Amino acid sequence: MVLEIAQFEIIPGQEDAFAAAYAQARHLLEATDGFLSVRMTRGVESPSRFVLLVEWATVAAHEENFRGSERFGQWRALIGPHFAAPPAVEHFADL
Repeated sequence: MVLEIAQFEIIPGQEDAFAAAYAQARHLLEATDGFLSVRMTRGVESPSRFVLLVEWATVAAHEENFRGSERFGQWRALIGPHFAAPPAVEHFADL
């Protein structure tokens, strides 16, 4: 299992619209082969910062099965307009 951690800085004032867009786009992740689970969190002290936690079977499940698919373009079209900056994305593995 691989954990994708993506941090999003959202344009101030667009946080609720971003959350609604994520709710609309979530199924695109869930429909991907190798997807295991997803959780979106919002900063308490920094409410324009969101962190996405996605469990994938492998890095390839994320990069090839999702990012290499049409679903990724649809995902970005829905949530991307709310980004204040490009997201920071990394993969992590359990010890």
